[in-house]
Amino acid sequence: MTVANQITLVRILTIPVFVAMAVYYGQGLQAGDPQEWQRWTAIALFILAAASDGLDGFVARYFNQRTRLGQILDPIADKGLLLAGLITLTFSHWHYQFPLWFPMLVISRDAVLVFGAVLLDFINGKVNVKPSWFGKIATVFQMAAIGMAMLHPGFAGMNALVLAAGAFTLVSGIGYVIDGVRQLQAGGHASV
Repeated sequence: MTVANQITLVRILTIPVFVAMAVYYGQGLQAGDPQEWQRWTAIALFILAAASDGLDGFVARYFNQRTRLGQILDPIADKGLLLAGLITLTFSHWHYQFPLWFPMLVISRDAVLVFGAVLLDFINGKVNVKPSWFGKIATVFQMAAIGMAMLHPGFAGMNALVLAAGAFTLVSGIGYVIDGVRQLQAGGHASV
């Protein structure tokens, strides 16, 4: 258990606490008695977890602590935090609630990616998933949308931010599917 993996585990363990604080705040807001400490605790946990993503990667690279466990835990932590934030802010009663299409798009894209990776591994015997720039930009916009929804619920550009995040999510998903088809073609299993 390397230091980088310990940081990742702490990030995973903050997710349910973040969700609980966000849900409790939403319930309080709906009841007319919001507890701002719950809101700020949720925000702090989200920021801490998001920031630790870069920290564990830096520690793993700088101290040569890359492990197979870390390669498994890191995406779980990343997607767990992101999906927890999206789903919580869609269904809890915060000042700003994400439209239902937004988490559905993110979840659908990720489900297609997982299914495609498993299928490629089964058919080709290997899969080469490389994060795309569109995927990285989509993640930045998704995290920014979650952060802005919690920090500044009256942000005038919130709908535009969500639309941008959705557009990059869709484009990145299409790019990953095209890359998967190319890998199938390279393995001699698909023709276009």
